[in-house]
Amino acid sequence: MSDAPPTAPTPTTSPVERTATGSIRVPSATGAIRTLGSNPATAPIMLHPGDSISNGRRALYIVLLGALTALGPFTIDLYLPAFPVLEEDFQTTAAAIQLTLTGTMIGFALGQLVVGPLSDKVGRRVPLIAVTALHVLASVAAAIAPTLLLLGGARVLMGVGAAAGGVVAMAIVRDLFGGKRLVVMLSRLALVSGVAPVAAPLIGSWLLTLMPWQGIFVVLAVYGVVMLVSTLLFIPETLPVARRREKGGATALQRYRSVFSDRVFIGVLIIGGMTFSGLFSYLSASPFLFQQTHGLNAQEYGLLFAVNSLGVVLGVQTASRLAARFGPQWVMAWSTAVLLAAGVAIIVTDQLGLGLWGTMIPLFVFMTACGFTFPNVQVLALDRHGKAAGTAASVIGATNFGVAGLISPIVGWLSKGAGTTATTMASVMVGCAAIGVLALWLIVRPRTVGMLAP
Repeated sequence: MSDAPPTAPTPTTSPVERTATGSIRVPSATGAIRTLGSNPATAPIMLHPGDSISNGRRALYIVLLGALTALGPFTIDLYLPAFPVLEEDFQTTAAAIQLTLTGTMIGFALGQLVVGPLSDKVGRRVPLIAVTALHVLASVAAAIAPTLLLLGGARVLMGVGAAAGGVVAMAIVRDLFGGKRLVVMLSRLALVSGVAPVAAPLIGSWLLTLMPWQGIFVVLAVYGVVMLVSTLLFIPETLPVARRREKGGATALQRYRSVFSDRVFIGVLIIGGMTFSGLFSYLSASPFLFQQTHGLNAQEYGLLFAVNSLGVVLGVQTASRLAARFGPQWVMAWSTAVLLAAGVAIIVTDQLGLGLWGTMIPLFVFMTACGFTFPNVQVLALDRHGKAAGTAASVIGATNFGVAGLISPIVGWLSKGAGTTATTMASVMVGCAAIGVLALWLIVRPRTVGMLAP
């Protein structure tokens, strides 16, 4: 075998850079570097394709993938403030209007379960483009729907169409990154997925001051078009053809089996679902608790939402640094305990009659702990399943929204007769947090989980 270095690609195929060691670096579509050279011992080593992506391109990916991740929460929550208007326009009941939200979450959960494994089999771009296009068409249909039944059908399809964003975004990040850099990148996406459900109703309220409820769906259609064009122009295919054909990953059933046979994945799946359900319990109860029980006006209520959003931001950004140093499993050991303690504190302060501030302070702590938990759930789940990243991401997303959709109405059931109080809201939050703590120590078992690779 000759010791001569391989022949470099011609300039007509891709630009070539020769390093000081004599290696040849060839940029790929994802911005990763393939290193060639006569001496493997001195050639630069790239553990993951994204390690050599420039800071500018990495920032672009964060913005675009974050926007794709936010499409789901905005699709679900942006029209919530329009419920009373929809009830009046369609001359129906509040329960019937709420069914359109249930249909959206069902479509979102089912869409993720389909899109995730499909993206592992055919690549990331094709499912992302196809399903986002479906979201645009369904949003237009919702805007012109003449009956509640047609609106409900369009909302189900909107949920399916929004499913690709978060799933494929997480899978793309896992394709490109691993180890501690994966923590940082996923923390950016977790920031969006944690803040978007809180911010969407506020934006929806503002939009209703400018346009009728149909305009909200037009805005969502425009959002989908922007994501569709951005995907076509800026997001490359990150799953190599060879990985789509690897043995053991040919069918969706095999991919699901690989993730559900992992004890740690099951544990963090439960933790993520419970944390998200605690967050949604707050979202579903807070309009009644703070505006009716405590008498806040719309502006004060919006300020409260903004402050709690800052708590999520603080938690997510701090978690990425701590997880890289101490391990995500140990960050979750603290964050899940804080979730439980903060929920109990809300009940105690309410029973002691400490009023609005007695609820707001521990609630801010709870939301901050949510921010600490979300990115670590994603890191532990995806770092262990790089070959089935799309499937793993879809299961996480479907579980989060599906379980939250089932649990959050319990607050309303507990509030029958006496009305919504901090105690009824926090009771559900405490129950969810307690299940999360048990899942961590009995199923994940932090001491058995190794530290992240560099």
